[in-house]
Amino acid sequence: MKPSLTPVVAGLALAAIAASSTASAQTVLRASHQFPGGQGDVRDEMVQMMAKKVAEADVGLEIEVYPGQSLFKAREQWAALSRGRLDITALPLDYASGRHPEFSATLMPGLVRNHEHAQRLNDSEFMGMIKDVINEGGARVLADAWLAGGFASSQNCITSPETVDGQTFRAAGPAFEQMLEGAGASIASMPSSEIYTALQTGVLDAANTSSMSFVSYRIYEQVECLTEPGEHALWFMYEPILISEQSWEGLNEEQQQALSAAAEEAEAFFAAEAAGLDQQMVEVYEENGVEVVSMSEEDYNAWLEIAKETSYKNFAENVPNGQALIDAALAVE
Repeated sequence: MKPSLTPVVAGLALAAIAASSTASAQTVLRASHQFPGGQGDVRDEMVQMMAKKVAEADVGLEIEVYPGQSLFKAREQWAALSRGRLDITALPLDYASGRHPEFSATLMPGLVRNHEHAQRLNDSEFMGMIKDVINEGGARVLADAWLAGGFASSQNCITSPETVDGQTFRAAGPAFEQMLEGAGASIASMPSSEIYTALQTGVLDAANTSSMSFVSYRIYEQVECLTEPGEHALWFMYEPILISEQSWEGLNEEQQQALSAAAEEAEAFFAAEAAGLDQQMVEVYEENGVEVVSMSEEDYNAWLEIAKETSYKNFAENVPNGQALIDAALAVE
């Protein structure tokens, strides 16, 4: 006859079983993005903050963060997310415009005027329409994020439309590509993570990207002149944190609440940082000997005229609800 367990041993055994049960109940979400990890990129910091806050909530939920395209390449993330192969991503939404052309409205020249205007857009009919498309595609927004950006060239300063003539440009999305082509530039499409090498090897002469990417990817090492957003920011891009709808539905209510609360904190953190990123970019470029210029109001208006005849016109004619999306965005003062 086997001896019975002492109360202490019995208690330890029950604790081990309980711990094993808790570990097996832990839900792990994988978060992927293209940006450098642990180097101060605010998009990475948003995701890392969410992972930390969710862990602190102690609801049986963990977020594993895979920065720098270590899990999925930049252009692969939307498809992986919408199919449930990826749980969370921080994504420049226009990267998915090949599947959902409506997303190009979130990188339309001059549609967002400044950081305050971007914040007002978040709760507008315009963003409601965009988020409907995101939902239909199999994902949902956890946190909104808009980044301003500018131009940089290894050839000359980009101000008026004439200054891009003959240069090969990376522009991030179809709307900017069409506008730049209308001004005489050639286009080479690629994610921001490939700009540095393309400039280094002569594939590119110039590029548009966000202020954060201009710093994170050290593009100042390959260019002669930077056009900052300034008072006339032509380039604003929506780069939200998204979750797969399949992954969201797999969470219990307590986990959903904890994730939403963490995302709300991350969004507030980003909003407080966003405007400062532009000045940070200017300082880094000047410190590295790159000339920094701004567009005049005349330059900005000249670009808008080209955009209206190219990207705006094409979007309105060829994208479902294209004109309605433009009108909804322009209605936000």
